Amino acid sequence: MESLMVSIIMPAYNAEKYIADSIQSIQKQTYANWELLIVDDCSTDNTVAVVNKFIQLDSRIQLFQLQKNEGTGVARNTALSKVTGRYIAFLDADDLWKPLKLENQIAFMQSNKLPFTFSFYDCINDNGETLSKTIYSPKKLTYFQLFFCNYIGNLTTIYDVNYFGKLPISNIRKRQDWMLWLTILKKIKIAKPVPESLAFYRIRENAISSAKVNLLKYNFGVYRNFHKLNILTASLCMIGFLFTQLIIKPFYIKKQ
Repeated sequence: MESLMVSIIMPAYNAEKYIADSIQSIQKQTYANWELLIVDDCSTDNTVAVVNKFIQLDSRIQLFQLQKNEGTGVARNTALSKVTGRYIAFLDADDLWKPLKLENQIAFMQSNKLPFTFSFYDCINDNGETLSKTIYSPKKLTYFQLFFCNYIGNLTTIYDVNYFGKLPISNIRKRQDWMLWLTILKKIKIAKPVPESLAFYRIRENAISSAKVNLLKYNFGVYRNFHKLNILTASLCMIGFLFTQLIIKPFYIKKQ
């Protein structure tokens, strides 16, 4: 396997409780040819101080600071403008990778000649303890399937810059990753996951029902603004989205 540079984009906002573990999960990768670009979104806690301690010891880590809170879309685009790698990967400041994540995924991409992949992932709680739940996806994911359900975990994705170029991310505060995967699927038609769990997604204590309701508003905004659908068509798509979330997607969530 050719060891090509992987550029890892990590937005951070008030992540002092988690970001050290996230960075260490990258440092523990068996695939060592990576750079980590952290963009602090004007944190008010000690996030920057934590990151600076890592920078002093690991030259592969860089920190960029926004002057005001802009949201994850702006933070990711800031990092995107700085990347130098052949591959781009994403990890938020509270999630974790398993040690073989990059090695296995890059090998899968190269052996199958795939410009974009993702993987399954496990769920952990706010304290990093397992919730004994793995999120799977269809073995072949089409644009139509993705249109009604975001099966792709942002923390698991990698894309090839030589194939796509540097893909800009929407500056909206939520669901910008879903729009990016839709843009990719428009081009490649079918995406295939690495058939194993390679990451840990942290379910935070503040992920309450009211927050989920707000996310539905962002989903509706994707149909209206990204897909340019009228209100009636976007509303019908939301019905399809809710059906998929409640009836179909649970089949891809497995208790361990």
